[in-house]
This record gives sequence, structure tokens and C-alpha cells, in this order.
Amino acid sequence: MKKLVAYFSAGGNTAKTAGALAEAAGAELYEIKPAVPYTREDLDWMNKQSRSSLEMSDKSSRPALADRSADIADCGTIYVGFPIWWYIAPTIVNTFLESYDFSGKRIILFATSGSSGFGDTVKYLAPSAPGASFSEGIVNPDAAGIRALADM
Repeated sequence: MKKLVAYFSAGGNTAKTAGALAEAAGAELYEIKPAVPYTREDLDWMNKQSRSSLEMSDKSSRPALADRSADIADCGTIYVGFPIWWYIAPTIVNTFLESYDFSGKRIILFATSGSSGFGDTVKYLAPSAPGASFSEGIVNPDAAGIRALADM
């Protein structure tokens, strides 16, 4: 079965990690892109009225995707990566998961974060991919962590 690394990256850190993981795991790479790209102002978490703050304060928020072209059909394992926002995955990751049928798929999470772990990430992501199994991978994996994720 094929593997896929799907990731959302706001500042580039998660993109670098995803690229390294895809290479180590022999997986295809897919970027989860918002239909409307985030600006620096949108990502200002100190501003309670910024786009990211408003999305994260509304757990039902589902930012639109730029496309729905991830090829998951023949994938048994899908790595899903993102920056940690407010101790969970950004809601665009829920949009991605709700856009495909992940039944019977294994989803391994990885994340980048300035200060926190996965928090309640699985609790908020699992309902968006019914029938999938979730595993917390590694937050801020170094080279050894990338190899460990690839072997999961």
C-alpha cells in the first residue's frame, strides 16, 4: 500500500518537516492549501479578531480548501501534519479530513509547535474521519524523529 504525507503549513516549518518525512517514508507529498491563503495579519494569534483566532474559537469552522486532489484511494497510511494552534490542529485540517473517505485508513499525526504538544488534537480530529485509526506521532521531530515516524 502507498503512503501519503498531507500537510498544512502556515509559516513553512511544517512544510520542511513534511518534505523530510515524505522522503524518509517513500511517500507522496500533498499540501493542504486554503482557498484563501492566510496573510501575516490573519495569523496574528494575539489579535482576537484575526482570521486564525476567529476560526479557532469556533470549533465548527471549516475553512475552504484550494483543491481536493489528494490521492488517498490506494494509501493505507496517511501522515497528517500541521502547526499546533491553540493546543489542537487548525480547523482546515478538519476540512481536509471531511473531504475524503478515510475508512480503514491509518492516520499518523505529526506537528510543529513553539510550545505545546498535541493537546486535544485527536479528540477534535477523529470525528472528521470516521472509520480511520489515529496515532499521535511526534511534535517537532528531529532527524531521528522523522525516521521513527517513517517506520510507524
